[in-house]
Amino acid sequence: MIGENGFKDNFSAVAGTYARHRPTYPDALFEWLASVAPGREAAWDCACGNGQASVGLAAYFDHVSATDASTQQIDRAVPHPKITYSVSPAEGTSFAEDSFDLLLVAQAAHWFEFEMFNAEVKRVGRDGGVLALAAYELHRVTPEIDAITDQFYEPVLGSYWQPERRHIKAGYRDIPFPFQDLATPKVFMTAEWTLDDTVGFMNTWSSVRRYRDDTGRDPLADFTGPLRAAWGEGTRTVRWPLVLRAGIIGA
Repeated sequence: MIGENGFKDNFSAVAGTYARHRPTYPDALFEWLASVAPGREAAWDCACGNGQASVGLAAYFDHVSATDASTQQIDRAVPHPKITYSVSPAEGTSFAEDSFDLLLVAQAAHWFEFEMFNAEVKRVGRDGGVLALAAYELHRVTPEIDAITDQFYEPVLGSYWQPERRHIKAGYRDIPFPFQDLATPKVFMTAEWTLDDTVGFMNTWSSVRRYRDDTGRDPLADFTGPLRAAWGEGTRTVRWPLVLRAGIIGA
């Protein structure tokens, strides 16, 4: 779907559900980003969604500019005194040149027009500043639950995932990246979730909506029962490995 600003819009229609059911990034990610940035004056959270990563950055940077091409996402963003939210495409902003010590894209870089975005990064990022691309892989719980999730993710939804998702699987190593690569740590997101939390998260997947629109059926209906049997009662630790690629601007 093409959004209001000409971007590939896969989440505006479910912005409220997205805000409720997407996991949050760990503090370890933001601590590391702050440690490699040349300063902590200003950060840009690009394609910020509802501001999950913006709030994490605000703990380490004096000010965070958070943008998203979706008005619906910005309307649901988490207010914070150190964050300024605005609607803007990733590839062309109104920011001044040399504005940011750190530029973060969380769970969105695979949708961008890469060459245009890289040019914007070079324009608004300070020399020696850091660009970081982050995304999370398929969640893991237990081997039994994971086997059911894997069956749902690929055999059922495989043809409904958009091709851009291959960039996450490649760790963003297959996209143009004209920046000096930094060594990145292994980082994981975790959450203590119920089964309903987890199913709510899976229901935000673009492939689930595409399957539903194409077939008129809910693809989760056949899997919720087996998942419930494997899950049992109460909460479990849900874990996502993070994909992380970072580089120095102007190096």
